[in-house]
Amino acid sequence: MNKIILKLTTVFLIICSILLADNGLITVKSSHSVEATADSLENIFLRKGLTVFNRINHAENARIVDKKLRPTVLIIFGNPAIGTPLMQNSQSIAIDLPQKALIWEDEDGQVWLTYNDPKYLAKRHAIPVENEFIQKVIKALNNFASMATGS
Repeated sequence: MNKIILKLTTVFLIICSILLADNGLITVKSSHSVEATADSLENIFLRKGLTVFNRINHAENARIVDKKLRPTVLIIFGNPAIGTPLMQNSQSIAIDLPQKALIWEDEDGQVWLTYNDPKYLAKRHAIPVENEFIQKVIKALNNFASMATGS
């Protein structure tokens, strides 16, 4: 009986570790509304000289087709001075550029800012994490997220 319980526990732990595996996303809690967090983030990008390619309000788009969606905004942004050297290093990273930031509200009303983990992208595209441009992106996104969310 104890062996069966031990085996079941082991299987359960393996399944849990697979389900909780790194999904390549960084999510930061915001102390502001979706709209305020998105506005703040977009203004930070513009002040820092990044290009904001688009801002997509998924909840508004859902309303157009008579569907409900909690507040959900996607900002597409980039900086060719950083992205170009990354693409020169591994052209496949272009599939993940320009970058995206998702600002969303969960079922409890908590607002979150989510973006792709640069370390995950580096691994995905065989770029050393120590790469100077990956390191710049890590530092910049961490700072931008902290400023926009008030964390």
